[in-house]
Amino acid sequence: MKKAMRKNGVDMENAVAALYIRVSTDAQYEEGYSVEAQQERLAAYAKALGIKNFEYYIDGGYSGSNLDRPEMKRLIEAAKAKKITHVIVYKLDRISRSQKDTLYLIEDVFLTHDVAFVSINESFDTSSAFGRAVVGILSVFAQLERENIFERTRMGMQKRVESGLWMGGGRVPYGYDYDHEQGILVPNRDAENVRKIYELYLQGYSLQKISDMLGLKYERLAQQILTRKSNAGFIVYNGVEYKGLHEPIVSEETYDKAMAMLRERSAKRFVSSTSHLLTGLVYCGKCGAKMRYQKWGKNGYKFVCYSQQKSKPYLIKNPDCDNDRPWSDEVEEAVMGAVFDLSAKIEKDEDGAVVSMSQILQRQYEQLAAKVKRLYNLYAESGNTILLETIDENKSELAAISEKIRLEDEKAIYSKSIKMAKDSIRNIADLWDYMSIQEQQNAVRAAVKAIIVTDTNVDIKFNF
Repeated sequence: MKKAMRKNGVDMENAVAALYIRVSTDAQYEEGYSVEAQQERLAAYAKALGIKNFEYYIDGGYSGSNLDRPEMKRLIEAAKAKKITHVIVYKLDRISRSQKDTLYLIEDVFLTHDVAFVSINESFDTSSAFGRAVVGILSVFAQLERENIFERTRMGMQKRVESGLWMGGGRVPYGYDYDHEQGILVPNRDAENVRKIYELYLQGYSLQKISDMLGLKYERLAQQILTRKSNAGFIVYNGVEYKGLHEPIVSEETYDKAMAMLRERSAKRFVSSTSHLLTGLVYCGKCGAKMRYQKWGKNGYKFVCYSQQKSKPYLIKNPDCDNDRPWSDEVEEAVMGAVFDLSAKIEKDEDGAVVSMSQILQRQYEQLAAKVKRLYNLYAESGNTILLETIDENKSELAAISEKIRLEDEKAIYSKSIKMAKDSIRNIADLWDYMSIQEQQNAVRAAVKAIIVTDTNVDIKFNF
Protein backbone atom coordinates (compact mmCIF):
# COMPACT_ATOMS: atom_id res chain seq x y z
CA MET A 1 0.00 0.00 0.00
CA LYS A 2 1.26 3.42 -0.93
CA LYS A 3 2.18 5.49 2.14
CA ALA A 4 0.49 8.87 2.44
CA MET A 5 2.84 11.82 1.99
CA ARG A 6 3.32 13.70 5.25
CA LYS A 7 4.95 17.02 6.03
CA ASN A 8 5.54 18.24 9.58
CA GLY A 9 3.05 15.68 10.82
CA VAL A 10 0.32 16.65 8.33
CA ASP A 11 -1.22 14.10 5.93
CA MET A 12 -0.85 16.05 2.67
CA GLU A 13 -3.27 13.74 0.84
CA ASN A 14 -6.09 15.02 3.09
CA ALA A 15 -4.79 18.56 3.47
CA VAL A 16 -7.15 21.42 2.60
CA ALA A 17 -5.63 24.82 1.94
CA ALA A 18 -7.23 28.26 2.09
CA LEU A 19 -5.52 30.45 -0.50
CA TYR A 20 -6.10 33.96 0.81
CA ILE A 21 -5.90 36.96 -1.53
CA ARG A 22 -6.30 40.61 -0.63
CA VAL A 23 -6.13 43.44 -3.14
CA SER A 24 -6.27 47.04 -1.94
CA THR A 25 -7.75 49.72 -4.19
CA ASP A 26 -4.38 51.49 -4.53
CA ALA A 27 -2.35 48.36 -5.38
CA GLN A 28 -4.99 46.60 -7.44
CA TYR A 29 -3.19 46.86 -10.76
CA GLU A 30 0.38 46.70 -9.52
CA GLU A 31 2.31 43.77 -10.93
CA GLY A 32 2.33 40.87 -8.53
CA TYR A 33 -0.65 42.08 -6.54
CA SER A 34 -3.54 41.57 -8.96
CA VAL A 35 -6.07 38.85 -8.13
CA GLU A 36 -5.08 36.76 -11.13
CA ALA A 37 -1.35 36.95 -10.37
CA GLN A 38 -1.87 35.90 -6.76
CA GLN A 39 -4.23 33.07 -7.72
CA GLU A 40 -1.67 31.64 -10.12
CA ARG A 41 1.22 31.74 -7.64
CA LEU A 42 -0.77 30.39 -4.70
CA ALA A 43 -2.25 27.48 -6.66
CA ALA A 44 1.17 26.50 -8.01
CA TYR A 45 2.68 26.62 -4.51
CA ALA A 46 -0.12 24.52 -2.99
CA LYS A 47 0.35 21.87 -5.66
CA ALA A 48 4.10 21.90 -5.06
CA LEU A 49 3.41 21.11 -1.41
CA GLY A 50 1.30 18.17 -2.51
CA ILE A 51 -2.02 19.81 -1.54
CA LYS A 52 -4.73 18.84 -3.99
CA ASN A 53 -7.69 20.41 -2.23
CA PHE A 54 -7.72 24.17 -1.95
CA GLU A 55 -10.18 27.06 -2.08
CA TYR A 56 -9.70 30.76 -2.82
CA TYR A 57 -10.68 33.41 -0.28
CA ILE A 58 -10.57 36.78 -2.09
CA ASP A 59 -11.09 40.22 -0.52
CA GLY A 60 -11.01 42.73 -3.36
CA GLY A 61 -10.64 46.43 -2.60
CA TYR A 62 -10.15 46.07 1.18
CA SER A 63 -7.54 47.72 3.36
CA GLY A 64 -5.22 45.57 5.45
CA SER A 65 -5.51 47.91 8.46
CA ASN A 66 -8.19 45.75 10.12
CA LEU A 67 -9.90 42.35 9.87
CA ASP A 68 -13.32 43.68 8.89
CA ARG A 69 -13.30 41.88 5.54
CA PRO A 70 -15.97 39.34 4.40
CA GLU A 71 -13.59 36.64 3.15
CA MET A 72 -11.25 37.08 6.10
CA LYS A 73 -14.19 36.45 8.43
CA ARG A 74 -15.09 33.33 6.44
CA LEU A 75 -11.46 32.17 6.63
CA ILE A 76 -11.38 32.58 10.42
CA GLU A 77 -14.61 30.58 10.75
CA ALA A 78 -13.19 27.81 8.57
CA ALA A 79 -10.00 27.65 10.66
CA LYS A 80 -11.90 27.50 13.95
CA ALA A 81 -14.16 24.77 12.54
CA LYS A 82 -11.01 22.88 11.43
CA LYS A 83 -12.23 22.73 7.84
CA ILE A 84 -8.75 23.72 6.60
CA THR A 85 -5.21 22.59 7.44
CA HIS A 86 -3.24 25.37 5.71
CA VAL A 87 -3.54 29.09 5.00
CA ILE A 88 -1.31 30.24 2.17
CA VAL A 89 -0.73 33.88 1.19
CA TYR A 90 1.51 35.49 -1.39
CA LYS A 91 2.99 37.98 1.10
CA LEU A 92 2.59 38.59 4.83
CA ASP A 93 1.05 42.04 4.42
CA ARG A 94 -1.73 40.50 2.28
CA ILE A 95 -3.24 38.96 5.42
CA SER A 96 -2.83 42.13 7.52
CA ARG A 97 -0.76 45.28 7.89
CA SER A 98 -1.47 45.41 11.62
CA GLN A 99 1.04 43.74 13.94
CA LYS A 100 -1.66 43.09 16.50
CA ASP A 101 -4.04 41.49 13.97
CA THR A 102 -1.28 39.40 12.37
CA LEU A 103 -0.22 37.90 15.69
CA TYR A 104 -3.85 37.34 16.65
CA LEU A 105 -4.51 35.37 13.45
CA ILE A 106 -1.38 33.25 13.70
CA GLU A 107 -1.27 32.59 17.44
CA ASP A 108 -4.97 32.65 18.45
CA VAL A 109 -6.65 31.35 15.29
CA PHE A 110 -4.29 29.29 13.11
CA LEU A 111 -1.87 27.66 15.56
CA THR A 112 -4.56 27.11 18.18
CA HIS A 113 -6.62 25.13 15.65
CA ASP A 114 -3.67 23.27 14.06
CA VAL A 115 -3.67 25.33 10.87
CA ALA A 116 -0.27 25.94 9.26
CA PHE A 117 0.30 29.46 7.94
CA VAL A 118 2.53 29.84 4.88
CA SER A 119 3.78 33.00 3.19
CA ILE A 120 5.41 32.42 -0.21
CA ASN A 121 7.32 35.68 -0.49
CA GLU A 122 8.96 35.38 2.93
CA SER A 123 9.60 31.60 2.50
CA PHE A 124 8.43 30.31 5.86
CA ASP A 125 5.59 28.47 7.49
CA THR A 126 4.43 28.28 11.09
CA SER A 127 4.72 24.54 11.39
CA SER A 128 8.31 25.16 12.53
CA ALA A 129 9.57 27.11 15.55
CA PHE A 130 11.77 29.21 13.28
CA GLY A 131 8.79 30.15 11.11
CA ARG A 132 6.81 31.27 14.14
CA ALA A 133 9.72 33.47 15.28
CA VAL A 134 10.16 35.02 11.86
CA VAL A 135 6.48 35.88 11.48
CA GLY A 136 6.58 37.91 14.69
CA ILE A 137 9.53 39.92 13.38
CA LEU A 138 8.01 40.50 9.96
CA SER A 139 4.67 41.58 11.38
CA VAL A 140 6.48 44.42 13.18
CA PHE A 141 7.76 45.67 9.83
CA ALA A 142 4.29 45.35 8.29
CA GLN A 143 2.94 47.56 11.08
CA LEU A 144 5.75 50.08 10.51
CA GLU A 145 4.99 50.24 6.80
CA ARG A 146 1.30 50.83 7.53
CA GLU A 147 2.17 53.73 9.81
CA ASN A 148 4.53 55.15 7.18
CA ILE A 149 1.76 54.96 4.57
CA PHE A 150 -0.60 56.78 6.94
CA GLU A 151 1.98 59.51 7.58
CA ARG A 152 2.66 59.97 3.86
CA THR A 153 -1.08 60.09 3.16
CA ARG A 154 -1.63 62.69 5.88
CA MET A 155 1.20 64.87 4.58
CA GLY A 156 -0.15 64.57 1.04
CA MET A 157 -3.61 65.56 2.26
CA GLN A 158 -2.18 68.63 3.98
CA LYS A 159 -0.50 69.75 0.74
CA ARG A 160 -3.74 69.22 -1.18
CA VAL A 161 -5.86 71.43 1.03
CA GLU A 162 -3.15 74.10 1.23
CA SER A 163 -3.29 74.36 -2.58
CA GLY A 164 -7.10 74.63 -2.49
CA LEU A 165 -7.92 71.09 -3.64
CA TRP A 166 -10.60 69.04 -1.91
CA MET A 167 -9.52 66.19 0.38
CA GLY A 168 -10.86 63.69 -2.14
CA GLY A 169 -12.96 60.57 -1.97
CA GLY A 170 -16.06 60.16 0.16
CA ARG A 171 -17.86 62.53 2.53
CA VAL A 172 -18.59 65.06 -0.19
CA PRO A 173 -20.67 67.95 1.23
CA TYR A 174 -24.37 68.15 0.33
CA GLY A 175 -24.83 70.40 -2.70
CA TYR A 176 -21.55 69.36 -4.33
CA ASP A 177 -20.08 66.56 -6.43
CA TYR A 178 -16.39 65.68 -6.46
CA ASP A 179 -14.52 66.14 -9.75
CA HIS A 180 -11.75 63.50 -9.61
CA GLU A 181 -9.85 64.94 -12.58
CA GLN A 182 -9.67 68.50 -11.26
CA GLY A 183 -9.62 67.50 -7.60
CA ILE A 184 -12.24 70.07 -6.65
CA LEU A 185 -15.89 70.26 -5.58
CA VAL A 186 -18.49 71.16 -8.20
CA PRO A 187 -21.98 72.45 -7.28
CA ASN A 188 -24.77 70.06 -8.28
CA ARG A 189 -28.56 70.36 -8.48
CA ASP A 190 -28.86 70.29 -4.66
CA ALA A 191 -26.88 73.55 -4.49
CA GLU A 192 -30.14 75.47 -4.89
CA ASN A 193 -31.46 73.80 -1.72
CA VAL A 194 -28.32 74.94 0.10
CA ARG A 195 -28.89 78.53 -1.02
CA LYS A 196 -32.53 78.25 0.06
CA ILE A 197 -31.49 77.10 3.55
CA TYR A 198 -29.42 80.26 4.04
CA GLU A 199 -32.12 82.47 2.53
CA LEU A 200 -34.89 81.06 4.72
CA TYR A 201 -32.76 81.04 7.85
CA LEU A 202 -31.84 84.71 7.40
CA GLN A 203 -35.54 85.45 6.92
CA GLY A 204 -36.15 84.09 10.41
CA TYR A 205 -37.40 80.56 9.79
CA SER A 206 -36.37 77.87 12.28
CA LEU A 207 -34.17 74.98 11.16
CA GLN A 208 -37.01 72.56 11.84
CA LYS A 209 -39.36 74.59 9.62
CA ILE A 210 -36.71 74.76 6.90
CA SER A 211 -36.23 70.99 7.08
CA ASP A 212 -39.99 70.49 6.67
CA MET A 213 -40.20 72.93 3.75
CA LEU A 214 -37.27 71.38 1.84
CA GLY A 215 -38.05 67.75 2.65
CA LEU A 216 -34.91 67.12 4.71
CA LYS A 217 -35.06 64.14 7.06
CA TYR A 218 -34.31 65.99 10.28
CA GLU A 219 -33.45 69.40 11.71
CA ARG A 220 -29.86 68.40 12.50
CA LEU A 221 -29.15 67.92 8.79
CA ALA A 222 -30.24 71.49 8.03
CA GLN A 223 -27.90 72.78 10.74
CA GLN A 224 -25.00 70.68 9.46
CA ILE A 225 -25.48 72.12 5.97
CA LEU A 226 -25.82 75.67 7.30
CA THR A 227 -22.56 75.54 9.27
CA ARG A 228 -20.35 74.04 6.54
CA LYS A 229 -17.70 76.59 5.56
CA SER A 230 -17.19 74.71 2.28
CA ASN A 231 -20.44 76.34 1.08
CA ALA A 232 -18.61 79.68 1.16
CA GLY A 233 -15.58 78.38 -0.76
CA PHE A 234 -13.37 77.22 2.11
CA ILE A 235 -11.87 73.87 3.14
CA VAL A 236 -11.56 73.09 6.85
CA TYR A 237 -8.86 70.51 7.63
CA ASN A 238 -7.69 69.67 11.15
CA GLY A 239 -9.43 72.78 12.47
CA VAL A 240 -7.69 75.16 10.03
CA GLU A 241 -9.44 77.01 7.19
CA TYR A 242 -7.97 77.11 3.68
CA LYS A 243 -9.30 78.96 0.64
CA GLY A 244 -10.62 76.34 -1.76
CA LEU A 245 -10.50 76.36 -5.57
CA HIS A 246 -14.14 75.24 -5.76
CA GLU A 247 -17.05 77.53 -6.62
CA PRO A 248 -18.87 78.84 -3.51
CA ILE A 249 -22.60 78.16 -3.28
CA VAL A 250 -23.14 81.24 -1.07
CA SER A 251 -21.03 84.33 -0.47
CA GLU A 252 -18.78 84.59 2.56
CA GLU A 253 -20.91 87.53 3.70
CA THR A 254 -24.08 85.41 3.62
CA TYR A 255 -22.32 82.63 5.54
CA ASP A 256 -21.07 85.05 8.20
CA LYS A 257 -24.54 86.59 8.62
CA ALA A 258 -26.05 83.13 9.08
CA MET A 259 -23.42 82.19 11.68
CA ALA A 260 -24.01 85.45 13.56
CA MET A 261 -27.74 84.74 13.60
CA LEU A 262 -27.12 81.16 14.72
CA ARG A 263 -25.06 82.40 17.67
CA GLU A 264 -27.73 84.97 18.49
CA ARG A 265 -30.51 82.39 18.43
CA SER A 266 -28.46 79.92 20.46
CA ALA A 267 -27.95 82.57 23.10
CA LYS A 268 -31.68 83.35 23.20
CA ARG A 269 -32.68 79.70 22.70
CA PHE A 270 -35.85 80.86 21.00
CA VAL A 271 -37.73 78.95 18.33
CA SER A 272 -40.95 80.41 17.00
CA SER A 273 -43.53 77.64 17.30
CA THR A 274 -46.59 79.61 18.44
CA SER A 275 -48.99 82.12 16.94
CA HIS A 276 -48.28 84.64 19.71
CA LEU A 277 -46.55 87.71 18.34
CA LEU A 278 -44.16 88.49 21.21
CA THR A 279 -43.28 85.03 22.54
CA GLY A 280 -39.74 84.99 23.99
CA LEU A 281 -39.29 88.77 23.96
CA VAL A 282 -41.11 89.89 27.12
CA TYR A 283 -39.33 90.20 30.50
CA CYS A 284 -40.45 91.20 33.97
CA GLY A 285 -39.26 94.69 34.94
CA LYS A 286 -39.25 93.82 38.64
CA CYS A 287 -37.36 90.54 38.92
CA GLY A 288 -35.90 90.03 35.43
CA ALA A 289 -37.62 86.71 34.73
CA LYS A 290 -39.27 85.97 31.41
CA MET A 291 -42.99 86.55 30.98
CA ARG A 292 -45.31 84.18 29.16
CA TYR A 293 -48.67 84.29 27.46
CA GLN A 294 -51.34 82.72 29.71
CA LYS A 295 -54.97 82.09 28.81
CA TRP A 296 -57.19 84.27 31.03
CA GLY A 297 -60.77 83.10 30.91
CA LYS A 298 -62.77 83.95 27.79
CA ASN A 299 -61.36 87.45 27.49
CA GLY A 300 -57.98 86.55 25.99
CA TYR A 301 -54.40 86.29 27.24
CA LYS A 302 -52.30 88.04 29.87
CA PHE A 303 -48.54 88.27 30.32
CA VAL A 304 -47.52 86.48 33.54
CA CYS A 305 -44.06 86.54 35.14
CA TYR A 306 -42.45 83.09 35.42
CA SER A 307 -41.48 83.93 39.00
CA GLN A 308 -45.21 83.81 39.77
CA GLN A 309 -45.50 80.32 38.28
CA LYS A 310 -44.62 77.03 39.96
CA SER A 311 -44.49 74.89 36.81
CA LYS A 312 -40.89 75.81 35.89
CA PRO A 313 -38.86 76.44 39.07
CA TYR A 314 -35.62 77.00 37.14
CA LEU A 315 -37.13 80.17 35.56
CA ILE A 316 -38.07 81.74 38.89
CA LYS A 317 -35.98 84.82 39.76
CA ASN A 318 -37.92 86.04 42.77
CA PRO A 319 -40.76 83.94 44.23
CA ASP A 320 -42.16 87.09 45.86
CA CYS A 321 -42.41 89.07 42.59
CA ASP A 322 -45.60 91.17 42.57
CA ASN A 323 -45.53 92.50 39.01
CA ASP A 324 -48.93 93.15 37.40
CA ARG A 325 -50.33 90.84 34.72
CA PRO A 326 -51.16 93.07 31.75
CA TRP A 327 -53.41 91.99 28.88
CA SER A 328 -51.29 90.76 25.99
CA ASP A 329 -53.21 92.68 23.32
CA GLU A 330 -52.48 95.95 25.15
CA VAL A 331 -48.74 95.17 25.27
CA GLU A 332 -48.74 94.09 21.61
CA GLU A 333 -50.51 97.33 20.64
CA ALA A 334 -47.89 99.40 22.48
CA VAL A 335 -45.04 97.50 20.87
CA MET A 336 -46.42 97.71 17.34
CA GLY A 337 -47.09 101.43 17.75
CA ALA A 338 -43.43 101.92 18.65
CA VAL A 339 -42.25 99.71 15.76
CA PHE A 340 -44.44 101.63 13.29
CA ASP A 341 -43.03 104.92 14.60
CA LEU A 342 -39.49 103.55 14.23
CA SER A 343 -40.26 102.52 10.64
CA ALA A 344 -41.43 106.03 9.80
CA LYS A 345 -38.33 107.50 11.45
CA ILE A 346 -36.08 105.27 9.34
CA GLU A 347 -37.65 106.73 6.20
CA LYS A 348 -37.08 110.29 7.38
CA ASP A 349 -33.55 109.76 8.67
CA GLU A 350 -32.34 107.89 5.58
CA ASP A 351 -29.52 110.35 5.07
CA GLY A 352 -28.67 110.68 8.75
CA ALA A 353 -25.31 109.92 10.34
CA VAL A 354 -24.26 106.28 10.50
CA VAL A 355 -23.96 104.97 14.05
CA SER A 356 -20.77 103.04 14.81
CA MET A 357 -21.86 99.55 15.77
CA SER A 358 -18.45 98.90 17.31
CA GLN A 359 -19.00 101.81 19.69
CA ILE A 360 -22.49 100.60 20.61
CA LEU A 361 -21.22 97.09 21.35
CA GLN A 362 -18.27 98.43 23.32
CA ARG A 363 -20.63 100.57 25.41
CA GLN A 364 -22.84 97.54 26.07
CA TYR A 365 -19.78 95.55 27.12
CA GLU A 366 -18.56 98.24 29.52
CA GLN A 367 -22.01 98.65 31.10
CA LEU A 368 -22.40 94.90 31.59
CA ALA A 369 -18.84 94.55 32.94
CA ALA A 370 -19.61 97.26 35.50
CA LYS A 371 -22.79 95.40 36.47
CA VAL A 372 -20.85 92.15 36.98
CA LYS A 373 -18.35 94.01 39.17
CA ARG A 374 -21.19 95.36 41.33
CA LEU A 375 -22.68 91.87 41.64
CA TYR A 376 -19.34 90.49 42.80
CA ASN A 377 -19.15 93.22 45.44
CA LEU A 378 -22.66 92.37 46.62
CA TYR A 379 -21.76 88.69 46.82
CA ALA A 380 -18.61 89.51 48.81
CA GLU A 381 -20.72 91.48 51.30
CA SER A 382 -23.74 89.16 51.60
CA GLY A 383 -22.48 85.72 50.57
CA ASN A 384 -25.83 85.15 48.84
CA THR A 385 -25.24 82.21 46.47
CA ILE A 386 -28.26 83.20 44.34
CA LEU A 387 -26.11 86.07 43.04
CA LEU A 388 -23.65 83.57 41.55
CA GLU A 389 -26.25 82.36 39.05
CA THR A 390 -26.90 85.93 37.91
CA ILE A 391 -23.15 86.57 37.70
CA ASP A 392 -22.68 83.50 35.49
CA GLU A 393 -25.52 84.60 33.18
CA ASN A 394 -23.98 88.05 32.81
CA LYS A 395 -20.52 86.61 32.20
CA SER A 396 -21.93 84.46 29.39
CA GLU A 397 -23.53 87.56 27.90
CA LEU A 398 -20.19 89.39 28.21
CA ALA A 399 -18.48 86.63 26.23
CA ALA A 400 -21.20 86.86 23.56
CA ILE A 401 -20.77 90.65 23.25
CA SER A 402 -17.00 90.23 23.07
CA GLU A 403 -17.43 87.84 20.13
CA LYS A 404 -19.78 90.33 18.47
CA ILE A 405 -17.16 93.08 18.82
CA ARG A 406 -14.56 90.83 17.19
CA LEU A 407 -16.83 89.99 14.26
CA GLU A 408 -17.88 93.62 13.85
CA ASP A 409 -14.27 94.84 13.83
CA GLU A 410 -13.24 92.15 11.32
CA LYS A 411 -16.23 92.03 8.96
CA ALA A 412 -18.83 94.61 10.06
CA ILE A 413 -21.30 91.75 10.50
CA TYR A 414 -23.63 93.54 12.87
CA SER A 415 -23.64 96.83 10.94
CA LYS A 416 -24.83 94.85 7.95
CA SER A 417 -27.34 93.01 10.14
CA ILE A 418 -28.76 96.33 11.31
CA LYS A 419 -29.18 97.45 7.72
CA MET A 420 -31.03 94.20 6.99
CA ALA A 421 -33.20 94.71 10.08
CA LYS A 422 -34.05 98.27 9.04
CA ASP A 423 -34.91 97.09 5.54
CA SER A 424 -37.17 94.38 6.98
CA ILE A 425 -39.39 96.88 8.83
CA ARG A 426 -39.38 99.62 6.20
CA ASN A 427 -43.03 100.41 5.30
CA ILE A 428 -44.13 97.77 7.82
CA ALA A 429 -47.30 99.71 8.72
CA ASP A 430 -48.55 99.49 5.12
CA LEU A 431 -47.71 95.79 4.81
CA TRP A 432 -48.72 94.55 8.26
CA ASP A 433 -52.25 93.41 7.47
CA TYR A 434 -50.99 91.39 4.48
CA MET A 435 -48.25 89.53 6.39
CA SER A 436 -48.49 85.99 7.84
CA ILE A 437 -47.97 85.54 11.59
CA GLN A 438 -44.50 84.08 10.83
CA GLU A 439 -43.57 87.17 8.81
CA GLN A 440 -44.94 89.46 11.52
CA GLN A 441 -42.90 87.66 14.19
CA ASN A 442 -39.76 87.89 12.04
CA ALA A 443 -40.27 91.61 11.46
CA VAL A 444 -40.76 92.32 15.17
CA ARG A 445 -37.67 90.31 16.14
CA ALA A 446 -35.60 92.12 13.53
CA ALA A 447 -36.37 95.41 15.30
CA VAL A 448 -36.95 94.47 18.96
CA LYS A 449 -34.33 93.02 21.31
CA ALA A 450 -36.46 92.85 24.48
CA ILE A 451 -39.70 94.19 26.00
CA ILE A 452 -39.56 95.08 29.69
CA VAL A 453 -42.95 95.16 31.42
CA THR A 454 -43.23 96.81 34.84
CA ASP A 455 -46.85 96.86 36.03
CA THR A 456 -48.55 98.97 33.34
CA ASN A 457 -45.31 100.40 31.87
CA VAL A 458 -43.88 98.90 28.66
CA ASP A 459 -40.23 99.64 27.85
CA ILE A 460 -39.03 98.49 24.42
CA LYS A 461 -35.37 97.78 23.74
CA PHE A 462 -34.59 97.99 20.02
CA ASN A 463 -31.76 96.26 18.18
CA PHE A 464 -30.65 99.60 16.70
